[in-house]
Amino acid sequence: MPAVFLAAAVLAACETPPPVDKLPELTYAHLGPLSFNAGAMQVVTGYIPPMKAPNVDHLLPTPPLKALKRWAGDRLFVGGGKGLVRFTIANAAVTETALKVKKGLQGAFHKEQSERYDAIIEASLEMLDDRGFRLGFASARVSRSTTVREDATLNERRRVQFELIETLMKDFNAEIERNIRQYLGKWLL
Repeated sequence: MPAVFLAAAVLAACETPPPVDKLPELTYAHLGPLSFNAGAMQVVTGYIPPMKAPNVDHLLPTPPLKALKRWAGDRLFVGGGKGLVRFTIANAAVTETALKVKKGLQGAFHKEQSERYDAIIEASLEMLDDRGFRLGFASARVSRSTTVREDATLNERRRVQFELIETLMKDFNAEIERNIRQYLGKWLL
């Protein structure tokens, strides 16, 4: 009989974790296509996620590498002609840094920022002729940082991480599109 009470107490102590919020998918088709007078498109990944601390990009709800590939798939098109448009992802890193928080009695009365996320993405677009010679080039490099409070729930942390990448990609889109129009404009359809 005591085993039954023990089992009941253990089961009663179990707590169901809160459901994980479903975050929206980052897409870019609504921004309209950037169509080039070229015969082929190539996406090259020059960034390999380290998959270890301090990098956390692979753990985010939307890793920046995935967001950049989606951006290229949603925005970059070829409409005939000769040559190649090459989109190269050089960096898509997010690192996490633990911040110093007050401990003890004083820390019990303060809620501080406990982690900082630093994100950077860098990519380039090249227009190459049939022989592989570069005819034009545009690039963008953007970075952002954000912090998370020590008492943030898992869902709140995921939301902060998602918003970091969402804002980072908005910055990237604005910079790369401006540079494409300036430096590769004569190949746009």
